[in-house]
Amino acid sequence: MHTRPTTPNRAGTTRTIVITATVALAALVSTWAQAADNADALASAIGGSNRSNAHTQRDQFRHPEQTLRFFGVRPDMTVVEVLPGGGWYTEILAPYLHDKGHLIEATYPENTANPFLRRMAKQYSEKLEANPDLYGRVTLQAFAPPDYIVLGPPHSADRILTFRNMHDLVYANPHGEVTETVMDRFFRAAYLALKPRGVLGVVAHRANPDASVSKSFKQGRLPESFVIRMAERAGFRLQAESEINANPKDPRDVPVWNLPPTLNAPENQRSKYAAIGESDRMTLKFVKPGEGDGGHMDNASE
Repeated sequence: MHTRPTTPNRAGTTRTIVITATVALAALVSTWAQAADNADALASAIGGSNRSNAHTQRDQFRHPEQTLRFFGVRPDMTVVEVLPGGGWYTEILAPYLHDKGHLIEATYPENTANPFLRRMAKQYSEKLEANPDLYGRVTLQAFAPPDYIVLGPPHSADRILTFRNMHDLVYANPHGEVTETVMDRFFRAAYLALKPRGVLGVVAHRANPDASVSKSFKQGRLPESFVIRMAERAGFRLQAESEINANPKDPRDVPVWNLPPTLNAPENQRSKYAAIGESDRMTLKFVKPGEGDGGHMDNASE
């Protein structure tokens, strides 16, 4: 007895292909629409009336839209900003994350011992308190190197961002500390706080490649290779680097505060430094490996 081969149900197969293609197209359209909404929300935050003219004039050097898009920051994420200073990026991140996300500012507390840092912390808190509609959902996380270096509970953040602060972590290193540096502890804390496949975004003043760390950090700079090496030592992988915030006019061997916006240089040299513009900066995107990605997982602790 012979069995006749069955004939494929071509009509059914066609319907399946059509339905699958339709679902895929709908998902793609939805993704495009969401990306457009995110871009509009970011543009709105950057163009917000809460930002001063002095801050918006620096967009040409700090490139907030391109930088935040490069780091993959979405409005539904939990984002930790490290050492926000006067809140330049806070003014953008707070409205962008206000409705769907969560902004955590890792900053010195108001009771810190250093008078300068205590004054900065007070001014920053007053800034947030003055506009509760905009900043009322921002959480402050105590971050006071070298004594207290914590960026949140394990696996809690989608993104951790630090802007122009890498050299401060070298400044904070206690004299004589050899076996462990503050920067080591920072990268370990960031690694611990990020979710698997979370991103650490670093923008930092760049020194020349052959510059020594011990000299360049006193100018507010660090060699890019040094920052990458320190991050990778904590388990991060360099996913991408960008020249978004590069400035080829910067000789990279002068103190960054000689340049705009500080222009803390002798009066007869200020026009020269003003013409250079703000510092040349590295923009690095590090990723924390996830399950199955290889590399070490959360063996960091604080």
